[in-house]
Amino acid sequence: MAGSVKNGSVKIGNTQMYYVAFGTGKRNLVALPGLSDGLATVKGKALFIKGDYKKYLNDFTVYMFSRKNEMPQGYSIRDMAEDQVTAMKSLGITKSSVLGVSQGGMIAQYIAINHPEIMDKLILAVTTPYANNVVKTAVSGWIEMAKNGDHVTLMVDTAEKMYSEQYMKKNKKMFPLMARFTKPKTYERFLRNAYAILDFDARNELSKIQCPTFIVSGSDDKTVGNDAPKEFSQGIIDTKVYIYEGLGHGTFTEAKDFYDRILAFLKK
Repeated sequence: MAGSVKNGSVKIGNTQMYYVAFGTGKRNLVALPGLSDGLATVKGKALFIKGDYKKYLNDFTVYMFSRKNEMPQGYSIRDMAEDQVTAMKSLGITKSSVLGVSQGGMIAQYIAINHPEIMDKLILAVTTPYANNVVKTAVSGWIEMAKNGDHVTLMVDTAEKMYSEQYMKKNKKMFPLMARFTKPKTYERFLRNAYAILDFDARNELSKIQCPTFIVSGSDDKTVGNDAPKEFSQGIIDTKVYIYEGLGHGTFTEAKDFYDRILAFLKK
């Protein structure tokens, strides 16, 4: 039964939020993806996503959520967190560990801050407690590329800011090819997600996070910078940190033991 998967959606106000689920464990793990969710949601991708979590499936029921389909202008990271909690509760998830990657980690911080009762453990991967200058430079550049409809440049620049030099040498030709198949009909979702990042700042509330927290970063992150592990450790009372030397924002793709380390933290 650990192989069971589900592609579903929940109603949030006048719109829907897509999610995928797999595993039959008694414990819950909610995973929140990064800004790429603005280009393509998790809809119908359960079997594809499940592979990363194959070792989790007997102990955990794993959910991955997209942001809701229709986002109002000015939709904030804090708003995203509130809608995420609404979605979780509508599925009967009253207690869960949460893995937030990049922008998903920003959302996860506000869930832990404002809804400690729902949070078991928190994993913040390649993320930051606020939109620092590195974040603003990267995201502002992507916003301009999206406005111009320059999808190839957007995909290549994103990859260059995510992956190690060694990884890029092996795979650089792949990204322009991928761009042909990933260009959305409209960039509205992407832009609303991106603008929300520019206004994000949870530093003054980190002390409200009371659950055990695992910080996972790369030592050379060109998307969110390299100060977050120290900043999180200073603000959150119960933290464990692991930094992948030589890797950056794409650590969750490049590090072969990324999901093993998270599982070990969850089961400890």
